[in-house]
Amino acid sequence: MTRSTGANYAAEQCTFTVWAPQKATMQVIVDGRSERMQKDDEGYFTAVLTGIAPGARYRFSPAEGEGYPDPASHYQPEGVHGASAVVDHYAYPWTDIEWKGLPLKELLLYEIHTGTFTPEGTFEGIISKLDYLAELGVNAIELMPVCQFPGNRNWGYDLVFPYAVQDSYGGPDGLKALVDAAHAKGIAVFLDVVFNHIGPEGNYLPQFGPYFTDQYVTPWGNAINLDGEWSDGVRAYFCNAILHWCENYHIDGLRVDAVHMMFDYGAVHFWELVSAEVKELRQRVGRDFYLIAESDLNSPRVVQSPENGGWDFNVQWLDDFHHALYVLLDPAGRDRYEDFGSIRQWAKAFTDGFVHSGEFVTFRKRRHGASSAGISGERFLVFNQNHDQVGNRVGGERLSMLVSFEKQKLAAAAILLSPYLPMLFMGEEFGAQTPFFYFVSHSDEELIRKVVEGRRKEFENYKWDKDPPNPQDESTFTQSKLDWSQPGKGRHAALLRWHRALIALRRTHPALRHFAKNDVRVEVVNDSCLVLYRRSADQRAELACVFNLGAEAVEVTLPGDGGGWVKTLDSEDEEWGVGTVPVDEPPSLPAKCISVVGLSLLVMQREMH
Repeated sequence: MTRSTGANYAAEQCTFTVWAPQKATMQVIVDGRSERMQKDDEGYFTAVLTGIAPGARYRFSPAEGEGYPDPASHYQPEGVHGASAVVDHYAYPWTDIEWKGLPLKELLLYEIHTGTFTPEGTFEGIISKLDYLAELGVNAIELMPVCQFPGNRNWGYDLVFPYAVQDSYGGPDGLKALVDAAHAKGIAVFLDVVFNHIGPEGNYLPQFGPYFTDQYVTPWGNAINLDGEWSDGVRAYFCNAILHWCENYHIDGLRVDAVHMMFDYGAVHFWELVSAEVKELRQRVGRDFYLIAESDLNSPRVVQSPENGGWDFNVQWLDDFHHALYVLLDPAGRDRYEDFGSIRQWAKAFTDGFVHSGEFVTFRKRRHGASSAGISGERFLVFNQNHDQVGNRVGGERLSMLVSFEKQKLAAAAILLSPYLPMLFMGEEFGAQTPFFYFVSHSDEELIRKVVEGRRKEFENYKWDKDPPNPQDESTFTQSKLDWSQPGKGRHAALLRWHRALIALRRTHPALRHFAKNDVRVEVVNDSCLVLYRRSADQRAELACVFNLGAEAVEVTLPGDGGGWVKTLDSEDEEWGVGTVPVDEPPSLPAKCISVVGLSLLVMQREMH
């Protein structure tokens, strides 16, 4: 088991531990009281103090002076530059003792930015929307990073305390209350965490040890030191952060940011270390705990076991699915995703997973990826939108601001009828018309200047015709808040009903609860239409999902000359809103053929014998 650090409080006694292998001395300063710490052979300094109360402020000082916040602080009530606070994790009155988590195959995730999801911008605000989410059919929320970041407005990827809960969101008790309330509604809670870099403001890790290395370089600076000199303590620090969220906050899983930017060429890879610790953790707490990877590698090893050379993630994001579909829905997307645009690529995303599985990719100027055809569907997560796809547009436009109402319905059906785990981005289900921008609230003027200039240069590379809004301006943040008057209006309400119907179908139809690739088949009808076939595990039920992304009606012949097929769902039905493209009455067709109007979805089902 890896060594833990931080302030471990129990019954008015607190054990303070900090890793600083190259320091000769260390003191812990608690509410003005200074105590010398003892160092062991692995570079860990420890002091056990009595008479300590929860909330006590403390710092670690490697030399004379007031010292620095705890690298493993659980709470920074005065921000990233203030003292750390002792947290009593045994005091919270949990009520979720019966909660054992959800099966992986049943997860339907919903990504939330805490600060912009509700007017309050807090964990309490999210609690007020749990009934809404449960009615929608969502059973898992994924919170964008909530670890302590500078100021009170940030996406969270500038975090500098991987163990601490953002004070302006509600702190430790606020997050625990959210998790407890979510579990009571049957909703799992996932956190988005960042272990590939640490933000620039409030980063005191270098004051304690060699947490970073110049052996590898990331877009955010030097990489985390996972395989160099003194890396044992760094590996333990980040591994224990993973265990911390499950044990102390009852979190159900983590989405790990950009794992391809974590470099480790040691004999035992960091994720192999994590795999062993997490397996023991699951047995200890008696409930599920999942790891979801964001990876740019298109590599099956991300979800393969360590015995097969893999990293043992339960799931990885499938960006190729988004790219392949988005370019078909919005032709302007070809400027952004130049290697996509064929409906056969989208068909491959349905049946195989990775679209780029060894082919030459123009964007990368090399071959990219490996085949994922043999990996079961529940090991991938698909989406039409996420914080990156929306927030990294100069206008922060959601898909609902780029494509028609009918195309939004098609996009929703694509992920919810897919053989993968689906994820919605907050507000997507009702076609929110509020942008989602990138925003920060740094205090360092030079850093602010660099962020603003860097953002401008980034968009120059995309050849946008205007500058992005100033990330530091508070209005950039407030404009990004959801408008909760929209879900009950017109087409917003119709799109919300559409999502609920699709989710209900996904929950109940046996073919949609089965993820084996052998029972997923796609027929490409023409350049803008395909049919997705899904069969149940017992081979007794089959769905045919006809996606017509073109403007013209298409004739489709289903297997068995059309016999035995019954309509299950039609996006053109009045309940789902009026289509935006006028269509002529289709000509009469033989019984074995069906006609699917332009920009629509038709779902048929049959019983097999």
